[in-house]
Amino acid sequence: MKVALIFGTRPEAIKMAPVYHKLKENNIDVKIVATGQHKEMLYQVLDLFEINPDYDVEIMKPGQDLSELTSRLIDKLDPIVKKEKFDYILVQGDTTSSFVGALVGFYNQIPVGHIEAGLRTGNMYSPFPEEANRKLIGSLAEIHFAPTEVTKCNLLNESYCHTKVMVTGNTVIDALYWVKDHKAGDIQEIKKKYDLQDKKYILMTMHRRENWGKPMRNTLKAVRRYLEERPDLHLVFPMHLNPLVREVVMEELNGIENKILIDPLEYLEFISVMDGCHYILTDSGGVQEEAPSLGKPTLVLRDTTERPEAIEGGTAKLIGTNTEDVYKYLKLLEGKLYDDMSKANNPYGDGKTSVRIVNYLKECD
Repeated sequence: MKVALIFGTRPEAIKMAPVYHKLKENNIDVKIVATGQHKEMLYQVLDLFEINPDYDVEIMKPGQDLSELTSRLIDKLDPIVKKEKFDYILVQGDTTSSFVGALVGFYNQIPVGHIEAGLRTGNMYSPFPEEANRKLIGSLAEIHFAPTEVTKCNLLNESYCHTKVMVTGNTVIDALYWVKDHKAGDIQEIKKKYDLQDKKYILMTMHRRENWGKPMRNTLKAVRRYLEERPDLHLVFPMHLNPLVREVVMEELNGIENKILIDPLEYLEFISVMDGCHYILTDSGGVQEEAPSLGKPTLVLRDTTERPEAIEGGTAKLIGTNTEDVYKYLKLLEGKLYDDMSKANNPYGDGKTSVRIVNYLKECD
């Protein structure tokens, strides 16, 4: 059996790494096809997990819109798929690389497995373009590896055959456990590197396209107000490289002394900083999954989420980006709400997701 893993962003690489290693352990011929959507951050993760891509199509260029990205991905991926004659193509999540990987697989009549299938917000434009991508991948996939019962129900409600939907958990938990087990010493050193070992701090990430501009400004106004009231509490904000993000952050938090603004962190560094934080403010999907494993309450800076399990399980709160709402929840986390959220269970898996995925592929062989 020959299996392709097609991905291009750091989150995809993190979630694909355990699957790659499990395929290798089972002596399955696996090829990594990297699209390089987030090339610098992608290779940080590949190095951490000791993975060398077999192909790197280096698809990104300045000013590229979604239409051009999609077109160029098809042109680059199709010859590789034709040459290798894969028995299975695996894609993860909801990026444009994942969608095009599934599309090229379909065009070449190769079965596609969708890892982290069935996430839905119900709003095609939130998040954009991810909600559309995940639905399009679903239409093309042969097997849907749903992380939870909720995502399985989403797929069944869309009339997907129950025999083609498998609840596996989320591979991000596999990756997180691997890092915690293998890199414990590094985690402590990284906390020292950023002088965080003796600080009480909030970790914040915010970068999604739908939050650019006014939503981000509104959120940061609340954060600024709160930090001014709590000089004992720091904010650690790894800022996305996008100038539209960095400019707003620098303007809205100008003059705040208890802020620590840093460049985007490598995956190991981010896990280390997350491990030491008090709680998290984020619009990231992956962080919503990782935080429960570390017992970190999470305030989700979005109006919708395709990960309702964390909300329902009590580990996260969906608070939007309204200034007064964000401030209200920051204040609430000073009390009982923090204890309740930090003790909630992780709904996303037991660290054995990649085993279930590989076992399925072996049974199909």
